[in-house]
Amino acid sequence: MMTSFNNQVVWITGASSGIGEALARELARHGARLVLSARNADALGRVQAACAPAEALVLPLDVSQPDQFAAAVAAVWARYGRLDLLINAGGISQRALALDTAPAVDRRLMEVNYFGTVGLTKAVLPRLLAQGSGRVVAISSLVGKFGTPYRSAYAASKHALHGFFDSLRAELAGTGVGITILCPGFIHTNVSVNALAGDGQPLGTMDAATAGGLAPAEFARRAVRALARGVREANIGGRETYGVLLKRWVPGLFARLLPRARVR
Repeated sequence: MMTSFNNQVVWITGASSGIGEALARELARHGARLVLSARNADALGRVQAACAPAEALVLPLDVSQPDQFAAAVAAVWARYGRLDLLINAGGISQRALALDTAPAVDRRLMEVNYFGTVGLTKAVLPRLLAQGSGRVVAISSLVGKFGTPYRSAYAASKHALHGFFDSLRAELAGTGVGITILCPGFIHTNVSVNALAGDGQPLGTMDAATAGGLAPAEFARRAVRALARGVREANIGGRETYGVLLKRWVPGLFARLLPRARVR
């Protein structure tokens, strides 16, 4: 199945930078009508301008504040009357050893990456079911497939997304509403700059692995092609994506190599 995004209504969280911004720009090229959400309204305005002449509604939203979801959903339907694609790209990463990470940081990562994504999806889902169509996209990570050093809470939050959305996909069979999980590898964004250290403060620096990652625009091109095909799941990145196969087929070797992997 191939889908055209021309005139489709696409809501992207985390749209003010990084993967979310790259997806907004790419989908604008394909003629989508966009809803751009994140906390930073000024940054969203910049992305809106970059997506012109495509139509884009700026809708500030903090995914860690579920009391905002109902009004946001109502605003989308008031503007467009429908939604074709919800892309949950809002999230935050981690760069700290597990024993150096405060429990409050573990909770923060789960609140944003897992509960925020699940909460907004549940807020949108009744309307998608009523219209009998639509697709929900969860931006996970390769560490949603396997944990690595310095990512314990981040990996946990992404693993949780797989459990939830795999279950939801099965529950939605035959409804016309689809589920896609996208698993980026290293993408050259500010994800490590904004990642939380063990004390909850932003790391403030770009790690070498992220700096050498795939360009956001290339990630977005591959992601949009995958979404057009209606895939259930896609791993998008460089050589690090082979880790998924290595863990599956040679788990002992994978376990020996992982502590030495260049993840920072």
